[in-house]
Amino acid sequence: MTAVDHSLVKRFRQEAGDRIAEQRRLDQVNGVTPMSTEDERQYARAVIAQILEEYARSEINAGRTPLDAETEEQYAAAVHAALFGVGRLQPLLDDPEVENIDINGCDQVFVGYSDGREERGEPVAETDEELIELIQVLGAYSGLSSRPFDSANPQLDLRLPDGSRLSAVMDVARRPALSIRRARMGKVFISDLVGNGTLTPELGHFLACAVRARKNIMIAGATNAGKTTLLRALANEIPPHERLITVERALELGLDTFPDLHPNVVAFEERLPNSEGQGAISMAELVRRSLRMNPSRVIVGEVLGDEIVTMLNAMSQGNDGSLSTIHANSSSEVFNRISTYALQATERLPIEASQMLIAGAVNFVVFIQRRNGFQSGGRLQRMVTSVREVNGVDGRVLSSEVFAETSDGRVIPHAPIACLEDLMAHGYRPSGTWG
Repeated sequence: MTAVDHSLVKRFRQEAGDRIAEQRRLDQVNGVTPMSTEDERQYARAVIAQILEEYARSEINAGRTPLDAETEEQYAAAVHAALFGVGRLQPLLDDPEVENIDINGCDQVFVGYSDGREERGEPVAETDEELIELIQVLGAYSGLSSRPFDSANPQLDLRLPDGSRLSAVMDVARRPALSIRRARMGKVFISDLVGNGTLTPELGHFLACAVRARKNIMIAGATNAGKTTLLRALANEIPPHERLITVERALELGLDTFPDLHPNVVAFEERLPNSEGQGAISMAELVRRSLRMNPSRVIVGEVLGDEIVTMLNAMSQGNDGSLSTIHANSSSEVFNRISTYALQATERLPIEASQMLIAGAVNFVVFIQRRNGFQSGGRLQRMVTSVREVNGVDGRVLSSEVFAETSDGRVIPHAPIACLEDLMAHGYRPSGTWG
């Protein structure tokens, strides 16, 4: 296979982009209806083919051998990816075995695979400046609103078209850096997670019934533990007639992309301020707004700050069945983490008040862990290892671990469930034994 000359790809991309922009301008002048996204992609393919044909003629006229058919196809794909995809990142995103991509400058590329391998990858740009340009293009077109990435806005979080999560920084490190976490399971169900060992069959049955019983559930875990995938699976247990409102920093849940499962979904995305510092809409504001839009359930993609107080108030005021994720290192640590966020929020809730709010709002905390390859026969394994039920408050949140991991790695029922009757009314059939 011939190596693609990326400087040539860049040249072709510029030519194609100019021709597409000119066509857009002509359509506007002539009052023609603008092309849809899919129409523009099809038009771009035709433009790219034309550019490659012109290049082949110029090579022949210069006495050089033109590209063969296979190489020409590679160039066409590379130019199309540069226009509509993520440029030289595209082959990595097209590889189903790639799980994480970490880039510390254009030529420092580290790729993590689903079997636990970590390997160096090929450069994704010729220069750091070109890498920044690529990130800027993604920021401009990947979210609901354009997200700047420059010296005034040196941080960027967004969801790529394939559902992967991108986080990038510049000017706070020696070189621009980004991390991409793959969303390998878009439409995912509890049965899938039982099948791959994330959940035991009983735990999967329990969680499905807890969702149907409209219990408020917080999913906790470390970075890249699988919290979002588990949240998607739990959300897919929600009956299709319910109206869902999701609130996220950067769109990644994608529940609104599966109308067969959830036909009535509004997906909110936090909006960052513009270059003048205006127009920001925070997570907390979006959670408040969601409560005025007749939600059956509110789903907060990731709790990281002052939206926690608004969300807990929503959970305790009749919006039962809410779901969210939070960073924590154990199921018991979640309550202190929430209190810390509440203390930092605009409301400045004291610890005692936040613990009372938690006790009135959260029913279950589900803790998911990421195990390294050595513990799971060479493959990365994500496992729910603890479920904690909130029982009340006495100066601090009282809870019991209703599912826990044994010393030999099994996850089994561990303590009686206080709301057992509610769960049984929605189909739960416990095993009848506690560890």
